Amino acid sequence: MPSCSSTSSRPPSARPRRSDVSSGTPGAPENPDGASGAPDAGATGSPRRRLTTDTARPEGGGRAAPGDAPAPARQWPLLTVLVLAGLGLLVVGTDPFPQAFRVGAILVGAALLTGAAMRRVLPSVGMLAVRSRFTDMITYGVMGGLIVLLALMVQPAPWLRIPFLEDVLHLTVT
Repeated sequence: MPSCSSTSSRPPSARPRRSDVSSGTPGAPENPDGASGAPDAGATGSPRRRLTTDTARPEGGGRAAPGDAPAPARQWPLLTVLVLAGLGLLVVGTDPFPQAFRVGAILVGAALLTGAAMRRVLPSVGMLAVRSRFTDMITYGVMGGLIVLLALMVQPAPWLRIPFLEDVLHLTVT
């Protein structure tokens, strides 16, 4: 049965040494494991395989409080967003007043908008940082804005009327 690794099928004496593995390009960075910064040769017969050994932490992905603080204090930005979204879901689920669905959905959207604002303003937001700062801000902001917008336009008796969007909705539903 053939092996998956292209380097293990050769005898140890035929394997290239670290100095033999360079790409030959002057100024090409070399990784500590001996693989060059150049892309893999693939079908050209190069025995090198580049493996990802670690991923970069998102910008602002450190603790939001000192390490000796309890876990909830270290993750207060994430907990703020989760509590606000949970409150919105609780309002929608229990339906305590006539406009509960609209108010609960607005709270969920406001939670995402709060996450986008915290991601922009705070230098460290703990586990609220998932991707790069820019991507998190755009993702949280667009999703939160759309949820709030749709909550304001929900029928019957919408709080916000945008004729263009009403026409698009009627074209897609009917």
